Amino acid sequence: MFTGIVQGKAVIRSVEKKSDFMQLQIELPEERSDDLQLGASIALNGTCLTVTAFEGNLVSFDLIMETLRVTNLGELKPGDTVNFERAARFGNEIGGHLLSGHIHQQVKIAEIERPENNCIIWFETTEEWKRYIFPKGFIALNGCSLTIGEVTGNRFNVYLIPETLSITTFGEKQIGDLINMEVDAHTQAIVETVEQYMSNR
Repeated sequence: MFTGIVQGKAVIRSVEKKSDFMQLQIELPEERSDDLQLGASIALNGTCLTVTAFEGNLVSFDLIMETLRVTNLGELKPGDTVNFERAARFGNEIGGHLLSGHIHQQVKIAEIERPENNCIIWFETTEEWKRYIFPKGFIALNGCSLTIGEVTGNRFNVYLIPETLSITTFGEKQIGDLINMEVDAHTQAIVETVEQYMSNR
C-alpha cells in the first residue's frame, strides 16, 4: 500500500531486457535506503514492484510482461529518473490518498501551461477510464497523488506547485510523454456500483 506522496527521484543504473521480461536496477538516495528487505514493495512511477536483490542503495526488480504492457517502465534506460515511494507503514501520516500501485493505463501529456509560479499539465485519457475522473477528485500520476482540476471531453488537468516539480520527475516531462495513471479506488467503486444499479432498474 502507498500514499502517493513521492519521496524523491531514483536513478536507473542498469536495464536488462529479455523476451517479455526486464530486470531493472535503481539507485535510491542514501537517506531512503534504510531497512531494505528482499520481497519488500517499492513503487516506481506509481508501479508496485518487489525487491529481488539489493546492495547498499542499489535495488533490483523483475518486471514481467503485464507490467511492461501497462506501464511506462519498459521504456526506461540507464540514467533516466523515476519517482519512487517506499511502502507505507502503519502509524505513518497519510498525506495523499491510498494507492495499490496497480496501474490502470498510461495517459499522454497533451499540453503544458506555465503561468507565473504555476504549472498546469493536461492529459488525454480514454472512454474506458474517463468515467472515473472528476473535478476535485483524486488521481495518481507516476505515483504522485494529485487533485484533478478541470475535465473537458477526454482531457483533464492537474495544477503542480514548485515543490512537486522539484521533488518529482514532472519538472522534466514534455508534451507527448506517457504517464502511469491509477484512478482512485473509492471513486471507481462508487461509479461502478451506481452504473450497475442503474442498469438493473
